[in-house]
Amino acid sequence: MIRHTVAFRLKHPRGSAEERAFLEAGTALGSIPGVEKFERLNQVSPKNDFHFGYSMEFADQKAYDGYNDHPVHVAYVRDRWIPEVEAFLEIDYTPLA
Repeated sequence: MIRHTVAFRLKHPRGSAEERAFLEAGTALGSIPGVEKFERLNQVSPKNDFHFGYSMEFADQKAYDGYNDHPVHVAYVRDRWIPEVEAFLEIDYTPLA
């Protein structure tokens, strides 16, 4: 299992229509084959300056690779993520044995 997570901050003002539109568009990622347990998250810790997060799981590397190459993901990164995300931290986890 691979848990893919990303914490991020948008270029848009907090609470703006643009922010809501970005987060709503992100729900499409959860419909990609192989994506399990997709979540959009509100980051609440005062220990960093990210505002949101996405989390999802994949059964294996093949499912994760399929997600990365899927046209919905590629378009989201190209059309939304790159132009609208100010900063992010991506972490992918596998369970410890």
